[in-house]
Amino acid sequence: MKSRDTVIRLKRFQVDEKRRQVAQIEAMIAEFERMAADLDREIAVEQERAGIHDPAHFAYPTYAKAARLRRDNLARSVADLKAQLADARAGFDEALEELKKAEALDERDHGREQAPLVPTEDERVRV
Repeated sequence: MKSRDTVIRLKRFQVDEKRRQVAQIEAMIAEFERMAADLDREIAVEQERAGIHDPAHFAYPTYAKAARLRRDNLARSVADLKAQLADARAGFDEALEELKKAEALDERDHGREQAPLVPTEDERVRV
C-alpha cells in the first residue's frame, strides 16, 4: 500500500497547488480592480481640475487620457484573469475529486485488510 500512500500524497499536493493558483489569480483580480478604481478617481479629479470632461475635446488633459488607457488595459486584464480563474477552479475541482477517489479506494482497501482479522459468523461455526 506504499504506492497508494504516495498517490494520495501526490493528489493532496496537486490540490494544494491548484488552491494556491486559484487564490493567486483571485488576488491579482482584486488588485487590478483596486488599481482601476484608483485610476477612475484620478481621472475624475483631473477632469474637474481641467474643467473638461469630454475625452474627444482637443484640450482634454493628457494625464487623464493616459489614465483612461491604463484603466481600460486593466479591465481587459481582469477579463482575461477571470477566464483563467474559471479554468483554475475547474482544475482544482478535478484535482479534489481525484483526491477523494484515491482516499476512498484507500479506505476501502484498509477495510478489506482489517476484515479477515475479525472472524465472520460462518468462520466461527466451522471452528
